Amino acid sequence: MECYLDNSATTQPTESVVRAMGDCMRTGYFNPSALYAPAVQVEKQLAACRELIAARLHADAKRVIFTSGGTEADNLAILSLLSDRRGGRVLFTVGEHPAVRVPCEYLRGHGFDVQEIPYDGAGLVRMDALEALMTPDTRLICVMQVNNETGAVMPIREIAALRDRLCPQALLHVDGVQGFMRLPIDLRALGVDSYALSGHKIHGPKGIGALVYGERVKLTARALGGGQEKNLRSGTENVPGILGLMEAIRSYPAENAMQANKMRLHDRLREIAGESFYVNGPQPDGPLAAPHILNCSLVPVRSETMIYALEADHVYVAAGSACSSHKQKVSTVLTAMQVPRRVAESALRFSLSPFTTAEQIDYAADCIARHFEMLKRYERR
Repeated sequence: MECYLDNSATTQPTESVVRAMGDCMRTGYFNPSALYAPAVQVEKQLAACRELIAARLHADAKRVIFTSGGTEADNLAILSLLSDRRGGRVLFTVGEHPAVRVPCEYLRGHGFDVQEIPYDGAGLVRMDALEALMTPDTRLICVMQVNNETGAVMPIREIAALRDRLCPQALLHVDGVQGFMRLPIDLRALGVDSYALSGHKIHGPKGIGALVYGERVKLTARALGGGQEKNLRSGTENVPGILGLMEAIRSYPAENAMQANKMRLHDRLREIAGESFYVNGPQPDGPLAAPHILNCSLVPVRSETMIYALEADHVYVAAGSACSSHKQKVSTVLTAMQVPRRVAESALRFSLSPFTTAEQIDYAADCIARHFEMLKRYERR
């Protein structure tokens, strides 16, 4: 049996997504900027995808820009501040993905006062610290909808309310890459100014995403040329990718067993490790935990050791973010949460999909039990 539990890194495109992209490349290959009927039909399909995304987010379809993925969408929103030389304060949470962290830090060298918003022990925004950081000249606040390592669901409503009270002119950007389609969100009701999403996290293709933005946002083009995407992203649109994204959204199972399977795994691991089992993040059965991510430690077995042992069983898990797993030994997110180093060094991230089965969860847990019983004897001193 194979058990893939690294869906926060990427997901397998569904057969219907592959079929939609194949049909597009075989028969719907026309340039949507052309004037003849088949090209106009392609343009209508792109418009339908914008409408679908906007409906899921309660936003305006005219303000949906297709990008190459979540990273480009985040960069487009954040670096647009460079067009305004007034400077000001930029805030981002300490656990942000590099797609947000790096462009925010880039602004530091261009006249902006860039500050990190700390986390509490559960990996959630410390609202008292955020309130202290909000100043009248705050221009941008960046917060992820769901933390990609711990599954912590950020209190966006409360953050927006604090923004409205202390610095109402500040824009609120949400990286929704780990939240889109897993959790509902109403951008209008919450007062979110921009939102980034990615296709390959929801069983769509790689190389496609979108930025959804509100009326207060003044975006600046990052690529100049033919004027596509409202002059914000010139270049012929990735039509197969867009249609694959549309099919991924349409076919994403509204009813699924991710939460139940996550708790099934949690309960098995707690039985296996006993007092050596630690959850890194919010309580997994609570409202502040996403349904698809469980970050936990089985001390003293180190992350890498367990990952390689499970690979031999065709069970695939992660130690943290795929974008940083080759760069650091201990997660910066867990460090920011003040997780003890010994626990952090054993951290594993399990991320499920709507298609993960209970049988796969049981198989993974059985393999972990076997390896843990053997490996715990070899604690590094």
